[in-house]
Amino acid sequence: MNNFLSVKDLNFEKGSGLIPAIIQDASSKVVLMLGYMNEEAYIKTVLEGRVTFFSRSKQRLWTKGETSGHWLHVSEVLMDCDADTLLIRVSPDGPVCHRGTQSCFDLL
Repeated sequence: MNNFLSVKDLNFEKGSGLIPAIIQDASSKVVLMLGYMNEEAYIKTVLEGRVTFFSRSKQRLWTKGETSGHWLHVSEVLMDCDADTLLIRVSPDGPVCHRGTQSCFDLL
């Protein structure tokens, strides 16, 4: 896929090995969630075309949708001016939030 940045372009050191990844719906532009990636999670995302994060609480990789089936298919990856934050535009397979809502930022 040509829509990925090289892992060498990203500054993982600044955040102690993690960078925030803002997830945005590619068509509606709604911000869906925020997660964190280490280099391994980013590389897995690139290889599979589905978003994988690093869980800070479980200290392991997790691919969004691995239990729900609501995958986040990557459309585009952008980095900020400091190369330490990602904006990942996706096509979601269903609700993104574990509460069953489209976005983790939806009001209750």
